[in-house]
Amino acid sequence: MESLVERLGHPADARLVIVSADRIGTTHSSTAGGYQALRDGVATTGTIVMPGAWARHAAELYRGEDLGVHLTLNSELDCFRWAPITNAPSLLDGDGGFPRTVQDLWDHADLDEVRRECRAQVERAVLWGFDVTHLTTHLSALQQRPEFFDVLLDLAVSFDLPVRLEGGDAEAKAGFPFRSLATDDGIVFPDHFRLIRGDARRHVVEQLGDLSPGVTELSLHPALDEPEIHAIDPAAAGRVDDLALALSAEVTEMLQQSGAVLVGYRALRSAQRRARHRI
Repeated sequence: MESLVERLGHPADARLVIVSADRIGTTHSSTAGGYQALRDGVATTGTIVMPGAWARHAAELYRGEDLGVHLTLNSELDCFRWAPITNAPSLLDGDGGFPRTVQDLWDHADLDEVRRECRAQVERAVLWGFDVTHLTTHLSALQQRPEFFDVLLDLAVSFDLPVRLEGGDAEAKAGFPFRSLATDDGIVFPDHFRLIRGDARRHVVEQLGDLSPGVTELSLHPALDEPEIHAIDPAAAGRVDDLALALSAEVTEMLQQSGAVLVGYRALRSAQRRARHRI
């Protein structure tokens, strides 16, 4: 069976890297910062949060960048709340936004409402002009429970989109083989996923210095250094540093030295669709 890198036209031992600018559409800082990382930096893909307050603005700024939908059912920040875009009472907490924690979501969500909400987020992205390249799930909410993963997998099959999935450790913690289930349905996902949190520079240096063969995705949360992000997000300093890192010559040089090839999800989507439809 061909590996993913071979399906993408590279030797089996090649090291391909996806650099993602996540959470576009949540704030102005993250929207502008995400697009800057994509247009001027090393980011090769990004994700859009459709219930986010700045999602419409993100659509106005869109120029065909490689963007996936970050399926969102949680709103973890205390002073900045997102809510469903559908009529979904079971997806609301007492503050009128999505639940703050995944456990609260899992305990109270009606799965039919989850399905309608997630589909609506993808459909709205398409309606607003995004060429959706893949699906991801906020806080891994749709990945760690089998009944919720069914929603993610059904959408991936329905829209014929690759997904971001975590690795073997997360799969063992979840207690069910979500990676195998996706593979069985012809859904493509990176071989390795790394969420960069705190001290992004050190973590990226470590990851690029020890890349395994295959496709590795690095997730950053770049944001402009604006009062908005600092007022809203306790992790604002890290978001700002992520943008500086994505724009830095240092990372570009490290990628060149590592021999890694940058790739986006659009290439994965094409490979998936070729296989599923035998184009």
